[in-house]
Amino acid sequence: MTGWSFVPPDPLSPLSAAAREQNRRAWNALVLKKQRFTTPAPDDDLRDPLTKTDGLGWLGGSVAGKRLLCLAAGGGRQSAMYAAAGAQVTVVDLSPEMLALDRQVAAERGLDIRIVEASMDDLSALQPAGFEVVIQPVSTCYVPDILTVYREVARVTAPGGVYVSQHKQPASLQTSVEPSRHGYELTEPYYRSGPLPPVVGSLHREEGTLEFLHRWEDLVGGLCRAGFVIEDLVEPLHAKVDAESGTFAHRSQYAAPYVRIKARRIGSAATKVWTP
Repeated sequence: MTGWSFVPPDPLSPLSAAAREQNRRAWNALVLKKQRFTTPAPDDDLRDPLTKTDGLGWLGGSVAGKRLLCLAAGGGRQSAMYAAAGAQVTVVDLSPEMLALDRQVAAERGLDIRIVEASMDDLSALQPAGFEVVIQPVSTCYVPDILTVYREVARVTAPGGVYVSQHKQPASLQTSVEPSRHGYELTEPYYRSGPLPPVVGSLHREEGTLEFLHRWEDLVGGLCRAGFVIEDLVEPLHAKVDAESGTFAHRSQYAAPYVRIKARRIGSAATKVWTP
């Protein structure tokens, strides 16, 4: 006889707790500095929001009336654009300063947005199977265990629901910020534990944060094991052939910075348990 048993998330490890606290402080500080990812959506983007957010058509041309979670996506951009497109939006973020931007945008533009302060690897504040669409911009690099994130997303995604996530590619996190005479070099091991060394002056990473490299077997395989089937995968193009050496676009010619994955919720995120 075969059965299924839900396995709750592991207790918060000291490393996870440290990462949460440092990244909360770091993103609060980045908001105060008006860093590039802390700018709310401009009015032009709200006039035809899905053109900006879903150029690949992964969401079927409309999110009107759908229960949509913007995960680890504070900052007043993602939530505002999907709410403007007619979705019933909940935004979750670790940083209260990032979420303050969502509150500001919602108030200024008359948008109905539910705001929840929580970590992406602990969504216990959200109901099971509560969302038909989950959108997660680049953020899983800030947690040591991406598998816990996937399990939490699986729990809150309704059967048949779509999960669109974007991640930093492991090779990009391994690669030097500045070119040497040999070009950009792999300076970090692929098989590693613990956070990456601090970085200064890189547009591929965020200063002050704790970031972690996740291998492909976890990025893709872990998503499947959590109860999703992958329907599409793309590498957003940021490379430019004529870019100046050392710039974001030049480095992106050699190490693609991001991967975007479309997955659909099927089955159960539980662990299979054999019962005699």
